[in-house]
Amino acid sequence: MEKELKYLDFFKKRSTLRRYSSSEEVSDETLTALLEAASHAPTTGNMQLYSVISTRDNDMKERLAPLHFNQPTVKGCSVMLTFCADLRRFEKWCEQRNARPGFRNYHSFITALIDTALFAQQFVTLAELNGIGSCYLGTVTYNAEKIAEILSLPERVVPVLCLTVGYPEDGTGFPPASDRIPVNGVLHKETYKDYSKDDIDRLFEYKESLEESKRFVEENSKETLAQVFTDIRYPGKMNEEVSESFSRLVKDKGF
Repeated sequence: MEKELKYLDFFKKRSTLRRYSSSEEVSDETLTALLEAASHAPTTGNMQLYSVISTRDNDMKERLAPLHFNQPTVKGCSVMLTFCADLRRFEKWCEQRNARPGFRNYHSFITALIDTALFAQQFVTLAELNGIGSCYLGTVTYNAEKIAEILSLPERVVPVLCLTVGYPEDGTGFPPASDRIPVNGVLHKETYKDYSKDDIDRLFEYKESLEESKRFVEENSKETLAQVFTDIRYPGKMNEEVSESFSRLVKDKGF
C-alpha cells in the first residue's frame, strides 16, 4: 500500500509574495527562529558555507533598491535577506586550528553556492508554512559588485541571491500560484531523453495560452512568448555583461 503523501496541495498552491503588510512586521525573534531551523538544510561536509545579511533600515533599502531595478518589493518588505556564499568563516577556523584550507578555487565556490541555495530555500519553505511570504530577486548577480560594496562583504564572501520577506498585505493574502510545465517534462527516467518538436509544443502549450502570456507578447511587440524571454527579459548581450562582472567579483573575492 502506498503511503499517504502530505503537503502536496500546500506546495502546489505556493506563490511568490511581492506586496507586504505595513502593519505586521516579521520580528527579529521570528526571523532568527526561521533561520535557525533553516540552517539544518543539507550542507556539504557540514561546513555551512553561507552567511545572510538582513536589511531593515530604510536608508539601506534606498541604497540597495536601484541595484534590484527599483522593484517595489524591496522598499515595501519587512526585511530583505541577502544570502552569500561564504568561505571566510570556515577558512578562519581552519587556520586557527593549524589546518591549511584549499578552497581558493572554482569548485569551492560552487560548493558554497549550493549550500547557500539549499539554506535559502529551506528558509522560504519554513516561512511559508508559518504564513510569511517572500520574493526571490533574480537581480543579485546583475549588480553583485555594488551590492558587495554596500554590504561590506570581505574577501571570500559573494552575494548570490536575495529575498524580500513579510506577511501578506492586509486583506489580500497570497496571490495565485504561477504556471508550471508538467512534471513529465522535467523528469527523465534512467537517462536523458531529448525533446522532440511535439514535446516542446505540448509542454509549453498551457504557458503560451495564458492571457498574461499573450499580454506580455502584445506589450513587447513580439511574435511569440519565447521572444519576450530572449529579446526583452534575458537578451544575450546582457547575459554576457552580467557573466563578466559576476565572474570578476568571484575572482576578486579569491576564488
